[in-house]
Amino acid sequence: MSVPDRRAKLDRADRTLSIRRQCALVGVARCSVYRPRRPANDNDVVPMRLIDELFTAWPFLGSRRMTAMLHGRGLQINRKRVQRLMRKMGIAALGPKPRTTKPAPGHKIYPYLLRNLTIARVNHVWAADITYIPIGRGFLYLVAIIDLASRAILAWRLSNTMDVSSCVAALGDALAKYGKPEIFNTDQGSQFTSASFTAALSAAGIQISMDGRGRWMDNVFIERVWRSLKHEDIYLKGYADGCEAKAGIAGWIAFYNEQRLHQALGYRTPMAVWRAAATTSAVDMMDNAAVLPTCPQRQQQQTTALAA
Repeated sequence: MSVPDRRAKLDRADRTLSIRRQCALVGVARCSVYRPRRPANDNDVVPMRLIDELFTAWPFLGSRRMTAMLHGRGLQINRKRVQRLMRKMGIAALGPKPRTTKPAPGHKIYPYLLRNLTIARVNHVWAADITYIPIGRGFLYLVAIIDLASRAILAWRLSNTMDVSSCVAALGDALAKYGKPEIFNTDQGSQFTSASFTAALSAAGIQISMDGRGRWMDNVFIERVWRSLKHEDIYLKGYADGCEAKAGIAGWIAFYNEQRLHQALGYRTPMAVWRAAATTSAVDMMDNAAVLPTCPQRQQQQTTALAA
């Protein structure tokens, strides 16, 4: 019997047995009975959405700068609350940081296998990640698996917790429908380092790769998928509940896979590349950076030099 079930059996109106004695008999801590459960704080919804928008646009923001930017948007909030909400959302500034946290006990951390690797074909490398999805009066978590060569989203699951079961279920869906990759890359989140997830990969004969701590560039392709999803769908539509979010995300993923053209793929869709079974050119881990407008000042300098 679970602890909540045992607590439900306590009778506060009983004149013969004290609460202390009842707790001893059913095996629950007395403090958990006296302290009322904290209700959900609806005031957290607005700052969590703003934090998500800011973090999606600038994933290097830590709690200090995040707090300052929220103040700039007229939201009076202290840093401790920002830290609590960021932990609740499962996000942290993407950048080098001291090893102040340790992996879950007993979870093995695998080496990163994609450094200097050219990804030249579909089913060469898959990647997975989890992101926060804001809805009307709360939030959900979305896990997705993509093929790095084609950028196709192979499987996804929406859940109200960051439990490993949704990750394992998404992995099973992808393996059943698309075969298996040679390498599977994730971050060091406890869901992906768990025994159930890594065992499923090992049983399928897949090499396991994990990002270095704080190395967001190691999983940059799926981070770009999250940014596209949120700016092109989530923030624009503002889903009221999980049913709306699930239907809307399914529609966007269908659009992304079948209709959204990718410059790095020669203006083809991810599923068109997948069905062709190979890309027209090798994909490296810089994500075709030469053609992306990531540094306008440098481009302007080069244009000026050529004109001179």
